[in-house]
Amino acid sequence: MEIKDSGQRRTFETGSVRDVSEGKGRFDLLPLGVVGEFLFDEILLEIEQYIRRGNIDDLFWVLEHIGQTHYDNPYFMFLEVAKQYEDGAKKYAERNWEKGQPLHVYIDSGVRHYLKFKAGLTDEPHLRAFVWNILGAIWTHRNKPEMIDLPFIRRADNE
Repeated sequence: MEIKDSGQRRTFETGSVRDVSEGKGRFDLLPLGVVGEFLFDEILLEIEQYIRRGNIDDLFWVLEHIGQTHYDNPYFMFLEVAKQYEDGAKKYAERNWEKGQPLHVYIDSGVRHYLKFKAGLTDEPHLRAFVWNILGAIWTHRNKPEMIDLPFIRRADNE
């Protein structure tokens, strides 16, 4: 199953490109704590915690939970997500994502794919796209601090 392609791109100031997001919703702006509580969904609650506190351990918990609950073991999860990197390299360019994208973009896209997976949609490999976005968020947090644009960074700036 391949990644969908609208044929339209958005280009970030770093030179990284990604499919357009307009019309898909802004899932990073959802009150994920409320949604997670309503749906009894620990994944969404942990992502909300990350958005508010900025502790990447919350995102590692998400990866661990997904690896344990949706794959036979975490190694299979990474074997699968490597296909997302392969498809992304064909669609954009190798290591395009490493140029840098705002952190909210990974949360937005990741949550959208996660909700589509949970809703049972099979038009794309939504679970592996979710994992890819969580990995991208962790990597960006560690390696591109200038791309962090979530509430926890704004709160730290005001303290």
